[in-house]
Amino acid sequence: MKQLELVIRNRTGLHARPARVFVDIAKQFQSSIRVGHKEKQVNAKSLISVLTLGVESGQRIFIDVEGADEAAAIAALEAAVWSGLGEELVALDEPRQQTADKRQETRDKRRETEEPSGLPVSGLIRGVPGAPGLAIGPIHQFRRAEIVVQDHAGGVVEEQARLSAALDEAREQLAALHEQVLLRAANAEAAIFEVHREILADPDLLDLVRAKIEAQRGAAEAWQAAIAERAAALAGLRDPLLAERAADVRDVGERVLRLLVGVDTPAPALPDEPFILVAYDLTPSETVALDPKRVLGFCTAVGGPNAHTAILARALGLPAIVSAGAQVLDLADRTEVILDGQAGTLAIAPDAQEIARFRAEIQNLHARRVAAEHAAADPAITADGHRVEIVANIGGIADARRAVDAGAEGVGLLRTEFLFLDRGDAPTEDEQFAIYREIVQAMDGRPIIVRTLDIGGDKPLPYLDLPAEENPFLGERGIRLCLAHPELFRQQLRAILRAAAYGPLRIMFPMIADIAELRAARAIVDQIRAELSAPAVDVGIMVEVPSAALMADVLAPEVDFFSIGTNDLTQYTLAMDRTHPNLATKADGLHPAVLRLIERTVQGAHAAGKWVGVCGELAADSQAVPILVGLGVDELSISVPAIPTVKAQIRALTLAQCQAQAKRALGRASATQVREGASSQ
Repeated sequence: MKQLELVIRNRTGLHARPARVFVDIAKQFQSSIRVGHKEKQVNAKSLISVLTLGVESGQRIFIDVEGADEAAAIAALEAAVWSGLGEELVALDEPRQQTADKRQETRDKRRETEEPSGLPVSGLIRGVPGAPGLAIGPIHQFRRAEIVVQDHAGGVVEEQARLSAALDEAREQLAALHEQVLLRAANAEAAIFEVHREILADPDLLDLVRAKIEAQRGAAEAWQAAIAERAAALAGLRDPLLAERAADVRDVGERVLRLLVGVDTPAPALPDEPFILVAYDLTPSETVALDPKRVLGFCTAVGGPNAHTAILARALGLPAIVSAGAQVLDLADRTEVILDGQAGTLAIAPDAQEIARFRAEIQNLHARRVAAEHAAADPAITADGHRVEIVANIGGIADARRAVDAGAEGVGLLRTEFLFLDRGDAPTEDEQFAIYREIVQAMDGRPIIVRTLDIGGDKPLPYLDLPAEENPFLGERGIRLCLAHPELFRQQLRAILRAAAYGPLRIMFPMIADIAELRAARAIVDQIRAELSAPAVDVGIMVEVPSAALMADVLAPEVDFFSIGTNDLTQYTLAMDRTHPNLATKADGLHPAVLRLIERTVQGAHAAGKWVGVCGELAADSQAVPILVGLGVDELSISVPAIPTVKAQIRALTLAQCQAQAKRALGRASATQVREGASSQ
């Protein structure tokens, strides 16, 4: 047996995402692994159990490992903990609770002394800011329908089978939710539903449910009881951040319970007219399902700003207040309110003058959005005649159809990972071909860039024998993984090239770091194209690694295009995880170092007569758009909802203005200075 004592040094302790990193590493080893904190010890391969330890930053854990690969397991876990489990490390003499208390004290004092600008003081309910934004309208109380569980049970084998079927279907639903959020938001928010999938596979939870079934309880009753026990254990933790994860367990629990009892419509009926939702709480799944055309914003009685519901609201641009207290549940339906998500206030029955003033402001913003949507099909041409192609990032057939409706001129990034994740075996060539062909047909002649499988140690595939990596983002991922598994790669390329007979498909390789990788990948494409007698296709690469940007002039003659993935390029250039909550404002794609790499890529490409796109989050950033255009970027590939707005913004610019702004940005010393300069334009 190997034993180890460590101090948790990341700022947030073992909350959901760091705990998931810890558990994922533990699962890669056959050895029995136990992790303890104070008097409690749990299975290190169970996410819920690890969360119930309530480990905060600066506290000690004890790891016991026993088995054939115990030495490798203990080394991997030690390295992960000492690296921060994917988060920023803090000094050991900075107790997390002390700093949290100070932050809360500062917030409390600010709320006591500051009144929200423009809002009436009387009839004001104060909550906690959940997501910024302003909304005016009548409220509607969200009353969740109770799920009735019958206590009748069949045989043990029958109930176990019912449970397995419900879990399988829930996994498919969560995979779809992950892709949906990935298109509307970013990786950090989409990862919430990866945590939910981890909960579904939690070994301690499943052992508890199966034990109850073996004790002659029905699958639904056993699942409901086990979820209640595990959620209660989390809710009782002293750390509010960890306690908030109980909502995720309940959300997953309710999803499976609905499937077990055959309830197809989990949400109650909501008004057809726009309204502000008021609820005791919302689950992450319920938040993602809110229709932004009807739901203007929401206010919950409980919850916290770091709960996944609030994180999703911010990502989806939905104004929100949390922890407003039980008093909001006493408000009558259709009561007129002003919701200020930035200040965390709900003004009850404001006077006509206040409503008129705020409504005029909202209508002005709405009018600009509507005008952009009406002109969405028109090209994005600056006032002085420079055209920028606007295309979509998509992750499936439904997204392709939405992209066409939104005015996309093509697809700049088709993420193919949705075909490979959350399944026990690789998709067949025919399965891939059928989906690629359907997407081509949906885009009706518009060009489509298909990114080959971009996956690695951070997203393991059960049907690939991927070794545990100390730092998967610097390991075998993207094109490196594909070249290491040529049969998987060849199968995908055959499917893409077969589908190219039905429309203009282009192939793009992710994570290219040098010309040897490009030549190896392109040689396989050329070989398969000859075997199939397939039409010629353009082949390009993603510029995500700084070496590719610095060597753009060398790479350009051997590609047909570049597409800059600013998310990873920023991460690798600044050595910061862009999804990290404490580094998000620093890991900014408008950092001058990143902008200089973009400039160098454009110069290298244009010198060889090749075009350059940008397909990271920066492409839809209103402050970044003029700078990217000024740097010479030819194409912006963005999320579907952002297409009309970005097109409208470009039409209001001139190329000369953009070039001048880009020149100033390149001379700044920091991303903050770049954004301050952009705001003053």
